[in-house]
Amino acid sequence: MTATSPAAPRFVSGPILRHVIVMAGTGAIGLIAVFAVDLANLFYISILGQKPIAAAIGFAGAVGFFQTAISIGMTIGVGAVASREIGAGRREEARRIAGASVALMVIVGAIVGIGTVLALGPILDFLGAAGETRRLAAGYLTITSPSLPLTAAGMGFAALLRAAGDARRAMNVTLAGAVATALLDPLFIFGLHLDLEGAAIATVLARLLLCGLGWHAAHRRHDLLARIEPRHLWQDVHPVLAIAGPAILTNLATPVGAAYVTRAMAGFGPDAVAGQATIDRISPVAFGLVYALTGAVGPILGQNLGAGRLDRLRETLRDSLLVVLATVLAAWAVLAAAERAILFVFSAEGDARVLIDLFCSWLAGGFVFTGCLFVANAAFNNLGYPLLSTLFNWGRATLGTIPFVAIGRAYGPTGVLYGQTLGSFVFGLIAVIVAFRVTRRLRAVPPSAVEHGLAIPSGSGRAALATLAAPAARSNRG
Repeated sequence: MTATSPAAPRFVSGPILRHVIVMAGTGAIGLIAVFAVDLANLFYISILGQKPIAAAIGFAGAVGFFQTAISIGMTIGVGAVASREIGAGRREEARRIAGASVALMVIVGAIVGIGTVLALGPILDFLGAAGETRRLAAGYLTITSPSLPLTAAGMGFAALLRAAGDARRAMNVTLAGAVATALLDPLFIFGLHLDLEGAAIATVLARLLLCGLGWHAAHRRHDLLARIEPRHLWQDVHPVLAIAGPAILTNLATPVGAAYVTRAMAGFGPDAVAGQATIDRISPVAFGLVYALTGAVGPILGQNLGAGRLDRLRETLRDSLLVVLATVLAAWAVLAAAERAILFVFSAEGDARVLIDLFCSWLAGGFVFTGCLFVANAAFNNLGYPLLSTLFNWGRATLGTIPFVAIGRAYGPTGVLYGQTLGSFVFGLIAVIVAFRVTRRLRAVPPSAVEHGLAIPSGSGRAALATLAAPAARSNRG
């Protein structure tokens, strides 16, 4: 065994801004690599010059968004609980919880993956897929969906590495999967002439590598995974599920909103769907640092909460928002400058060209409010208020999407895009205001309570948070 472990929690001392930048920066490298490969897939498909295939990628992406959202919700629970236990010095408890939780993630991934294949017909009907586009999307998802347990396990291992403060290895695990996909995609798509089916096979092989490397880093290098004890299984996974349950509901809200947007775009034809699919793949690459903040901020908040360092929670929230603002402004400038190149590379025509032009020139700046929502959600999930995260995400996916997009639809596909952006502005702004109020209401607790992981919110009529062994058992009643 070559396991190593940090002598002390890494985030309870030192400059918060530095921790945020290092964690988000390393996380962003892995995420951007993954999203860049996804974008490259779309580029390879565009070279084939077949619009139904490009549209099929859009529909398959919407379904894949649902699948990944569930795994992300589980990783939020694992990371939040493990980082708190590590921050409180209870490493053995963290190991036991981690082992049981990753096993649970694999089981849930298998259920979701197989269930997707069995329900493909109704799913694609709902999204508005038809004809050759529908057939191609169904073929892609039939190949990739059963491998979802590999994705779930790999993401779980990466979350544990971040919880332990090893951002570099968490980045390397994700980066390796992305590099494998980048190398295998052109081989299967062009070398073996398998087109979209080749992209699906490459995805499965990359997921296998992601899982294997994640296991090696988490178990062999850090010894973060204890043997599963059936007698204590429920006790181990319960605190994770208490956070993961609301987090899954929270994350499912985003693909629900995205699915409604995709359905609205489908009414304007394949060009509009392809344009939306391109924007959906450009955004994570351009704003990778913002996407990474959700996973980066969680361990910082969790360790400081576990150590009783409540004074550092508000500072973490503030510095994270500064990173969001700087990132979005920089990315917006790059997108505006590279607009013509993007249109050329993806052979955008008709509505696809109009939508991409609008996004790069004007609407990309609105992502700062999506970033605000990401940071607020991380605060809610890691400070014991996961249901607030659920509330705001579903609010954005329903009240912040459906009425705005429905009104915008009357003005064509650009109206749909405007409506989606406006909803993010409203809910992102409100969410971050509430997040700051949450950090203000947390008050210091006696040393004996800190030893048991208690963080009690002030304010009359508010119930104390449960111990960190069950951090989200109670919802915010304020």
